[in-house]
Amino acid sequence: MALEITDSNFEELVLKSDKPVLLDFWAEWCGPCRMVGPVVEELAKDYEGKAVVGKVNVDHNPNISMNFGIRNIPTLLVFKGGVVVDKHVGAAAKNVLAQKIDSQL
Repeated sequence: MALEITDSNFEELVLKSDKPVLLDFWAEWCGPCRMVGPVVEELAKDYEGKAVVGKVNVDHNPNISMNFGIRNIPTLLVFKGGVVVDKHVGAAAKNVLAQKIDSQL
């Protein structure tokens, strides 16, 4: 299951992670986000122990969204060593997101 990333746990779970991190920025009212959601959950299972997969609700966690200039959702960011190394805006197929994670393993 994808981790719920919040303004309060972001630094610990994302910036200090020793594994690559895929973050899905989403909101309940966003149609394309609902399409990406199940894919992100599958990736969380597939990469358990190898990468961190999390979701950031932009309505509940405005600080993270502002810090990374999230203007459109869904936006998926890949972090490595606390730095954004890849970005995808809009819905994406599972294999596209998996490739982004694989390239950081």
